[in-house]
Amino acid sequence: MSSLPSPFTAAHRSYVKSLYRRILQNELDWIVQRDLWRARALSIRAEFDRNRDVRNPRALATLLAKAEADLAARKHPDPYRPPEAPDGTKWERNLPPPVGPIFEHEPYNEEHGRHGGGH
Repeated sequence: MSSLPSPFTAAHRSYVKSLYRRILQNELDWIVQRDLWRARALSIRAEFDRNRDVRNPRALATLLAKAEADLAARKHPDPYRPPEAPDGTKWERNLPPPVGPIFEHEPYNEEHGRHGGGH
């Protein structure tokens, strides 16, 4: 797999950390209760630790490709978004009123020959 950084470099470590975080975040999308999620997080960490000492680049590429495939297969269809985040459930709800001068509609209506009644 050519898209993976070569093993044992800073880019490789960064990629593995990113993969680990993405897997944990995806599990949090599926399991909202933190106590249940924590048990799953520990098993994910144990799996990463089991493969920590793999030095064969081909075996490592195979492990990482399998992890990416598993993540893609288990990706949540509607991931959790914090309520105030963009696309969250409260995004742009109860916005503060616009700041600016107050429009005096009654003098405007009188000045332009409009009277109450909605016509």
